Amino acid sequence: MARLMNIGFGNVVNTGKIIAVVSPEAAPVKRMVQNARQIGKVIDATQGRRTKSVIVTENDYIVLSALQPDTLVKRFNLNMEEAKGDTDEA
Repeated sequence: MARLMNIGFGNVVNTGKIIAVVSPEAAPVKRMVQNARQIGKVIDATQGRRTKSVIVTENDYIVLSALQPDTLVKRFNLNMEEAKGDTDEA
């Protein structure tokens, strides 16, 4: 069953597809986002705000979020704990 994680402003991502959550400040990450933009593989979920985290998915899509990476990681971990609890009860 797919678990969805809120990445801000009502936007959600399938947690099973996330490879990494990184800061957009590093030059390699900026290049990765620019290259993905050129081939149409960027999903901008910032609602016009500053990008604070970049989510890399297993199908080579890049999702931009206005939430801090720490916030997204906490939500991801909470989501995983809930999933574990669901399987324990079944």
